[in-house]
Amino acid sequence: MIKNVLDTDLSGKVAVVTGAGGVLCSYFAKVLARAGAKVALLDLNEEAAKTFADEITEEGGIAKAYSCNVLNKEICEKVASDILADFGPCDILVNGAGGNNPRATTDKEYFESGDIDADTKSFFDLDPEGVGFVFNLNFLGTLIPTQAFAKQMVGREGCNIINISSMNAYTPLTKIPAYSGAKAAISNFTQWLAVHFSRVGIRVNAIAPGFFSTKQNAKLLWNDDGTPTARTGKILAATPMGRFGKTEELSGSLLFLVNNEAAGFITGIVIPVDGGFSAYSGV
Repeated sequence: MIKNVLDTDLSGKVAVVTGAGGVLCSYFAKVLARAGAKVALLDLNEEAAKTFADEITEEGGIAKAYSCNVLNKEICEKVASDILADFGPCDILVNGAGGNNPRATTDKEYFESGDIDADTKSFFDLDPEGVGFVFNLNFLGTLIPTQAFAKQMVGREGCNIINISSMNAYTPLTKIPAYSGAKAAISNFTQWLAVHFSRVGIRVNAIAPGFFSTKQNAKLLWNDDGTPTARTGKILAATPMGRFGKTEELSGSLLFLVNNEAAGFITGIVIPVDGGFSAYSGV
């Protein structure tokens, strides 16, 4: 009987984390390694992933970085083969690769008369290729690695896939229609995969982080002088706990979902880690 989910023992398990060169996913890799898993850190930027893999190794864990384009099936399958040779078959896959692109973002929150001819990027100026890139990066960037690594999981009890959704999946944020739609697709895809793999030993769930202040979104949240931007004011006003999340506050959900003793009958869910953002009506 497990006493504390933070005592989750992943010894002997092989975990693969995509997007592991980023702030949150590199932390996921460290959490899994500290629980005893051998961790493969995948990122298009291999040097960034290697930096975090080295940090895990210095802590006494087992980790290796791999260059991987999650939009290329051939590359993903080659990396899956390499990891199989290095560590053994994948037990845990965290699909963390994703992101937005300025070409799929409007300049303003609300459309106003005259915006079509104004020097501003309105809904009508969104680049279809940019929108397609965002959808592909988030959705196909989850589907393709799952194709590559789930093959190693089929028929092996206790395997887990964790997708990374977002608050955007519940209610779309202004300015970012493509990213919001793509993350909604991730939540839906998580449910689909959970049903599809339910009879071959694979559980599939997702984590939907709320708002975390990281280096990657710092310019959206903070002015150069360190004061909060208007967007930060809106976020915090809509977050009942009145603050940004801390990276380490994601660890409990991750360890819970991959713990087959604690969560063995849980599949197809999305856990919000958001300080109450998704529960708040604004009134």
